[in-house]
Amino acid sequence: MTSPAFSSGTPALGLKQAWYVACPSRDLERRPLARTVLGHPMVLFRGSDGKATALLDRCAHRNVPLSIGTLVEGRIECRYHGWQYGTNGRCEKIPGLCDGFDRIARNVPHFATVEENGFVWVFASPDETPSTRPFALAPLEPGATEVRRIVNVESPLHPALENALDVPHTAVLHQGLFRGDRAPHRIKARVSRTPEGVQAEYIGEPRPEGLAAKLLAPSGGIVKHIDRFILPSIAQIEYRLGEDAHFLVNSLCTPVDEYLTRIHAVIAFRTRLPGWVVKPLLTPLANRIFKQDAGILRAQSSSLRTFGGEHYASTAIDVLGLQIARLLRHPEAGAPAADDRPEDWSREIELEV
Repeated sequence: MTSPAFSSGTPALGLKQAWYVACPSRDLERRPLARTVLGHPMVLFRGSDGKATALLDRCAHRNVPLSIGTLVEGRIECRYHGWQYGTNGRCEKIPGLCDGFDRIARNVPHFATVEENGFVWVFASPDETPSTRPFALAPLEPGATEVRRIVNVESPLHPALENALDVPHTAVLHQGLFRGDRAPHRIKARVSRTPEGVQAEYIGEPRPEGLAAKLLAPSGGIVKHIDRFILPSIAQIEYRLGEDAHFLVNSLCTPVDEYLTRIHAVIAFRTRLPGWVVKPLLTPLANRIFKQDAGILRAQSSSLRTFGGEHYASTAIDVLGLQIARLLRHPEAGAPAADDRPEDWSREIELEV
């Protein structure tokens, strides 16, 4: 069955009333840090109490970036005329001014921040007090190892998310690395909406072949594979190979601008082998896959620019792509109503992998 074509003149940038990762906590130290989130240039810094904060990256006086300034007693000082701003964006000092400095027009917009799970998160709408919290990473299970990576892809948010959760491309783009080196198997994908977004559970997926699979899951067992899109911009992949192996990949995607997405990947895995043994085996493979994906997304983005936006023809095996697009443009259209249960909407799709 063929799904309707999807066409949009402009890629969806992302939801405004939402939290995104601005940077890892370790990157925000004693100097201001410039970051762009959802098209907003921001300056991040720590106040005198050590807490992270984010302001629009421009001095209200002459629009010089605050990120090239310095920190003075927990305030950020503009490098041009020395205007100083507190962590809430309020102008607190103007050198040489005798008649007072407390004017609303002299303040700069402030973005709410939360520091959790080793990341600084920012709320993309300025001067608001959010009623929600950022996405919470699950605690690391006993015996598991965690690896974190940052990948910048020249891609709008939607194609980057779809790529992370797209099964069919793995047998072509990643042939021999992930899939595509054996006869295809017919499986089912059960797609369902959740309170947080949408997910696909793959049923009947065969155990991966090759030496790596034998090392990671020597006793075999049933493969459990679930891909999840979690609003506003989380791509989550979960694999269980019998009782031996569990892999959970959270790709925390931050839309920098219309054609750039920064992915903070948090990979947690548990196998029979110690993490220090498995990590050197998996790292080159993961890096090569990331590189291939980044290359194809760059080529796709070039084409989007050439042809004036997204003009897609989709099929049923584009399992999550259309659902993600609907949620990014109209969150209420893809999620269940408050009085509905998530299982009230689901579908099954057959595909070969």
